[in-house]
Amino acid sequence: MIQIHEDQLHQEQNREKDHKHAHEAGKNLALAFSLNFLFCIIELIGGFWTNSIAILSDALHDFGDSLSLGMAWYFQKVSKRKPDSKYTYGYKRFSTLSALLNSVVLLVGSVIVLYECILRLLNPVETNAKGMFVLSIVGVLVNGAAVFRLKKGSSLNERVISLHLLEDVLGWFAVLIGSVVMMFAHVPVLDPILSIGISFYILYHVYQNLKSVFRIILQAKPSDVDETAIRESLLNLPKVHDLHDLHLWTMDSEYMVLTVHLVVDGSMQKEEQKALRATAHQILKSMDINHSTIEIEYDSEHCEWCEDETEVPV
Repeated sequence: MIQIHEDQLHQEQNREKDHKHAHEAGKNLALAFSLNFLFCIIELIGGFWTNSIAILSDALHDFGDSLSLGMAWYFQKVSKRKPDSKYTYGYKRFSTLSALLNSVVLLVGSVIVLYECILRLLNPVETNAKGMFVLSIVGVLVNGAAVFRLKKGSSLNERVISLHLLEDVLGWFAVLIGSVVMMFAHVPVLDPILSIGISFYILYHVYQNLKSVFRIILQAKPSDVDETAIRESLLNLPKVHDLHDLHLWTMDSEYMVLTVHLVVDGSMQKEEQKALRATAHQILKSMDINHSTIEIEYDSEHCEWCEDETEVPV
């Protein structure tokens, strides 16, 4: 009875912790969305004022970010819903869907910006360097505040959006340096060159983000989970002779899921199996596995799933 009570208490603490994280993530995204959307309007006006393709391209990028933040905010709220008959694992992967859509928005926006930059390279135009200087300072401050807020979060959604905004901060630093140079030297071509550099930097990180998103969608083993340590811990349990059919994946980069078959001594009784399963669950929870499904098999049994694990030569 004491063991069951402790398990229930641990599960309740995990639910409270997940709810707190989800609530904080929603607040962080809401603030970042408000700051980013307000600055987008200022940036668009400033881009036409200064005639700067770097600022206008960043305005387009920021509008994409605002759309991404809005989606992230909405999907973060959806991801808090409990499992139901339609989504038996819950809605946590909706935040991953948001990260995928955000990356696609950035990809499309960057391609459009690169096209405009090539046109400006072929036909450079004058820009208002002093106006660019003022806007770049505001850009660093606004986007920096949003990054600082989202850095406190731990979800993939928050990390992707935080990375977007950090790219904006770095981009504005580049515009700041470029505007100072153009105030003292006549180099209008520097504006599209800066924009191209920012776009390629963004595209590189979009590629990295998409890799992470597709690893989750394709249920690859999470890179921050030590499978070897999990195997050793389970094999060290009393009367466990072997294990197989171990699968690890994550719902949203934070919520880890595991299934495994434990092969035990044929003399193990039902009560011993219950105690073994409870101990295994505790070990897995201590290793940050949020949801585990454990099947107990006797060593004399034949498992039909073992054949599926055999590698087929290509």
